[in-house]
Amino acid sequence: MKTVLKSAGGFLIGTINSMLGAGGGMLAVPLLKKQGMNQNKAHANAIALIMILTVASAAIYLYTGKVSITQAVPYIPAGLVGSILGSFVMPKIPGNWLRRIFAVFMIWAGIRMIMK
Repeated sequence: MKTVLKSAGGFLIGTINSMLGAGGGMLAVPLLKKQGMNQNKAHANAIALIMILTVASAAIYLYTGKVSITQAVPYIPAGLVGSILGSFVMPKIPGNWLRRIFAVFMIWAGIRMIMK
């Protein structure tokens, strides 16, 4: 039964991440924490999971012509630097602060989506 629930969670995470371009982590982190991971480890594992899902989604969007790689190129260098920096900084942030930062970004994203 646990395997079925994990598979359903993975399916939901992949679907949300692919359809919305984000959001899979908002599902992955709580599911991973429910499996007994601490906050920092759940975030790190969610990022690794989302990377794989994002690559798959991007490949399909590129293949079907829905993405223009030239529009994404300007964001890639700074995004890579930010991701490298974040991967060194995140383990140093206490779990309760990481949870609060995550919550603030979720609230901010929700308000932006409602207002547009």
